[in-house]
Amino acid sequence: MFSAWISLRVGICGQAADGREAVEKCKQLKPDLLIFDIGMPELNGVDAARRILRDNPRQTILVLTEVASEQAIRDCLQAGVRGWVYKSDNTVELTAAVESLQRHRSTFSSRVCDLILDGYLLGQRLGPVTLIAPRLSLREREVVQLVGEGKTSKEIAIILGVSLKTAETHRSNILMKLNLHSTVELVLYAIQNDIVSVAHFPTVVPYAPHNGNSREQVAV
Repeated sequence: MFSAWISLRVGICGQAADGREAVEKCKQLKPDLLIFDIGMPELNGVDAARRILRDNPRQTILVLTEVASEQAIRDCLQAGVRGWVYKSDNTVELTAAVESLQRHRSTFSSRVCDLILDGYLLGQRLGPVTLIAPRLSLREREVVQLVGEGKTSKEIAIILGVSLKTAETHRSNILMKLNLHSTVELVLYAIQNDIVSVAHFPTVVPYAPHNGNSREQVAV
C-alpha cells in the first residue's frame, strides 16, 4: 500500500497502489485526509500532490515517507502540503500529526525542519552563484519518472493516453531542455532529483550465455 485515505467519520475509506491511481481515487472519494509516500510508482508523491492540490487546494495531505530530500520537501511545501512525518517516527508522532491536520494546523517532523535549515545554511555559504536547472512541466516530470522506471515510449504513450509520436517528442524535448544525451543520463537525473525512487527502477545485471561468446543485460 502506497497511500490511504482517511475519513474522520468512518476511518480508512480507500487506498491505491501508485500515484496515478491516488490522484483519481482522491477525486472520487474526497477524503478528509490523504496520507501517502513520496516514492510512489508511475507518479511520485510530489507530482501527485501538485495535481491533487491544483484541482482542490483545500485537500489535506500528510506525507509519510523515509525520503529525506530537502528539494522534495520544498516542492511539497510549494504545492500546498502541510504535513510530513517519517515512517521511523513513533506512533505518537504520527497520531499527533493527524490530529494537528484535523485542526487545520501544519505539522512537520523535527527531521524536516533540520533538513530545511541545513539547506538554507548551505545556500548562505555557497552564495547565489549556483545555476538553476531548467524547470520541467508536470507532464515532462511524468515522462521522466516513467522513463526512470524502465517504461518504453509505447508504454508511456498508453499510460498517458497520448500517441507514440507525442511520447517520443516529449522524451526528445526533455533531453534538449536538460542538455542530456542519452536515456541513461535521463534516468540518473530522475534519481538524483527524487523524481523516481531507486526501489522502482528496474535493476540491470550482466548475463553471460552458456556459450560465453557474448554478454547481454537483463532487467530484473
